[in-house]
Amino acid sequence: MSLNILVVDDSAVMRKMIIKTLNMSGIPLGNIMEASDGKEGLQKLEENWIDLLMIDINMPVMDGMEMLNHVRSNPRTKDTPVLIVSTESNEQRIANFYKLGASFVHKPFTPEELRQEISRMTDIPA
Repeated sequence: MSLNILVVDDSAVMRKMIIKTLNMSGIPLGNIMEASDGKEGLQKLEENWIDLLMIDINMPVMDGMEMLNHVRSNPRTKDTPVLIVSTESNEQRIANFYKLGASFVHKPFTPEELRQEISRMTDIPA
C-alpha cells in the first residue's frame, strides 16, 4: 500500500523540504500533492484521493485550524488522517488539534520521526 499525501503549507521551500523528508523516510509513497493554503488544500482534497493530510497551522487565506475543521465536518473526509506540521509551541493550540483527531509533529523533524508518526496514524509499518 502506498500513501497519497497532500502537503499544505504556504512556504514552497517548506513543502519541498517536507516532500524530501517523506522521500527519505522509507514510507511507500503514491502521489504527493501540494497546496499553498487551506482553501487550495480543500479543493485538492475534493478532487483527489488522499490518504494523509499534512497541514501547516499559520497560512494566509485559510489557516490549518480552519482547514481541519472543514475536513472533520465533511462526511467524506472526516476520517482522513491529519498530521499537523508546525513550529507551534502553544500547548493549548496543540491540544485543540489532538481533540480534533489530528497528530502533531514539530518542524524541523527527521525522516525517522515522520515515519514513526505516520505509521502510528496509518497501516504503514514503522
